[in-house]
Amino acid sequence: MSTSISLKHINKLAIPALIAGISEPILSLTDAAVVGNVQTNPTESLAAIGIVTTFLSMLIWVLGQTRSAISSIISQHVGANSLDKVKDLPAQAIFLITSLSLVIIATTYPFASQIFTLYNASDLILDYSVDYYKIRVFGFPFTLFVIAVFGTFRGLQNTYYPMIIAIIGAGLNVILDFAFVYGIEGIILPMHIKGAAYASVIAQIIMAIISAYLLLTKTAIPLRITLPLNKQIGNFTIMILNLFVRTLALNITLYFATKYATGYGKNYIAAYTIAINLWFLGAFIIDGYASAGNILSGKLLGNKNYKALLKLSERLIKYGVALGVLIAILGGIFYYPIGHIFTQKPEVLKEFYKVFWIVLAMQPLCAIAFIFDGMFKGLGKMKDLRNLLLLSTIFVFLPVLFIADHFNLKLYGIFIAFTFWIIARGFPLIIKFRKQFSPLAQNN
Repeated sequence: MSTSISLKHINKLAIPALIAGISEPILSLTDAAVVGNVQTNPTESLAAIGIVTTFLSMLIWVLGQTRSAISSIISQHVGANSLDKVKDLPAQAIFLITSLSLVIIATTYPFASQIFTLYNASDLILDYSVDYYKIRVFGFPFTLFVIAVFGTFRGLQNTYYPMIIAIIGAGLNVILDFAFVYGIEGIILPMHIKGAAYASVIAQIIMAIISAYLLLTKTAIPLRITLPLNKQIGNFTIMILNLFVRTLALNITLYFATKYATGYGKNYIAAYTIAINLWFLGAFIIDGYASAGNILSGKLLGNKNYKALLKLSERLIKYGVALGVLIAILGGIFYYPIGHIFTQKPEVLKEFYKVFWIVLAMQPLCAIAFIFDGMFKGLGKMKDLRNLLLLSTIFVFLPVLFIADHFNLKLYGIFIAFTFWIIARGFPLIIKFRKQFSPLAQNN
């Protein structure tokens, strides 16, 4: 089976994936921008959004790895012309992961206050965090459902439908945010931070409904659960477990960053919230090309086209780094206006502007790490990703963070630690990839 790796074909997959990928950070950024500009306690509200977003991102990234596992397995079977063997896998995977999400809701909902106390939240910030989480968490199963469907579409080499779903969801969330947070005179009472949570949940439910409809009407993949379990469910489970451990390491990083930022004071956690959500946005933009790498690498591996696989990696690095540089340049041009989108508080803006340049400078480095991360997921090499992220977190991020905190670098230290962490995640993957596939490409 011939697989094109031309710029046109890569962009055909990457650009829709890019748009689809930024839906989740846009939900959080919209909440932050709208709530950060309310008249009542905007700094505390923004801080609460940041803390809850970090915790929810942890849950989503841990269980949302179904997207990568499903995409990897399906794309490899597409490449090997054996899709019929895994048609029933997505429904089984979706059932397992959404069932687990309900267990997580049941076990975290009663202890929301204790959970966010671990992030150093207290007083009004803690109250707002609990209020926001106890609504927003009910969108969790719907988010996981959408992520799994997106993984199925990706495996089928289709990123167009996920893009459509994401555009609708993000657009709806923006409209509902303004309506629910600020209210509509005579129709909807202002709901402050709770309104932002309701807006996100409704958007996630609508996205899930549209996802199910498109999967059932536009593909041959059923959502009906059948037995016995697919033969690939074991491979799927191993991938998920490896990615689960990997994502725990990722979230240890985010936990300590958020905990330290909160400990420095409300202005610091508010500034950190803006910076980290913009970092997430940049990451998900670049992730469009990582998704193309994920989709195409699995298919190329399935039909054993190692020469094209090597060429794909080279092209994706060029495109990703160029995109990272472009993001950094645009961020530099709009450096000061960007901050004012989220808050008008000078003390918060002061801390944000001190570190935003580090977020921008990281983008080309993030491109390398994320693109090879995507390719290794497509190749099914979850164990390598697990080991590398564990090592990067334990031996790079945490020591740098602790040293920076000792010297009272505050947000500088947090984002310097992120920078070294990204470098440690990216470059070893390049070495590992070329060491394995360069000899195979020469014999192809």
